[in-house]
Amino acid sequence: MAETSVFERILTPLNSLLPARLRGDIPVVPVVRLAGVIGFSTPLKPGLTIASVTRVLDRAFETRNARAVALVINSPGGSAVQSHLIFQRIRALAVEHELPVIAFIEDVAASGGYMIACAADEIISDPSSIIGSIGVVGASFGFDKLIEKIGVDRRVYTSGDRKVMLDPFLPEKPDDVNRLKTIQKEIHEDFIGLVKSRRGGKLDGREKALFSGEFWAGGKARELGLVDSIGELRVTLRERFGKKVKTPLIAERGLFGRSKPGVSSAIAERLMDGAGIADEIVSALEARALWARYGL
Repeated sequence: MAETSVFERILTPLNSLLPARLRGDIPVVPVVRLAGVIGFSTPLKPGLTIASVTRVLDRAFETRNARAVALVINSPGGSAVQSHLIFQRIRALAVEHELPVIAFIEDVAASGGYMIACAADEIISDPSSIIGSIGVVGASFGFDKLIEKIGVDRRVYTSGDRKVMLDPFLPEKPDDVNRLKTIQKEIHEDFIGLVKSRRGGKLDGREKALFSGEFWAGGKARELGLVDSIGELRVTLRERFGKKVKTPLIAERGLFGRSKPGVSSAIAERLMDGAGIADEIVSALEARALWARYGL
């Protein structure tokens, strides 16, 4: 015991000289921001994809002295596949590193955004956060009457009967719509199963409303069991881990450890041509429409 006491007395002053992130006596909760439309990506505003978040998540869970990992989520949803891949990666890392995950919802965690939040062991939101929209949506436009009016013929050549299913330039077919709805139902059922598996007995049982695609503000979402409590990242983590807790923001890094610039020269060149600008505008409009569904 005497030897241990002497050893500790020698190390204590040296320990105070180390950076906070290397000191074992100071708790660390790395923070990862997951913001934006999932799967939609434009040169000026990249969306959330498994490719864009993998290294950031890895770094967060590998942070020295981490007591938990905090996710700051602000997303109206998007790609079901990308949402699920991000969900799976978070869960895999949480199990591998044996770290609890806490999700903090900002403006919105809806649809795929809520799926990602379900990867956390605890979900905390603001009273005004928008939460829910557990459903599947697909949208398009029909231009067949327009091209008929202006005298344009649509000519399509395929080797499969369903290859032009739901072509916006051809009249809509009931069989095609039914096929799409069947696929949407399968995806919706998987989404419902995921939420039930993660939230379990916390849900209040009103499944018809919970899984209808409806969404709610934070207070009501807590009543329904979609979130665990109302709160804010800094206050919550200081209450849980003490006032000295460090909450480093884990961001993607480029060469020499510097943050990656927003627009590279290659992207700038792409935006100089008409096709690049057109793609950027269309993607931006699609993303804007997703946010607008929640009044944002």
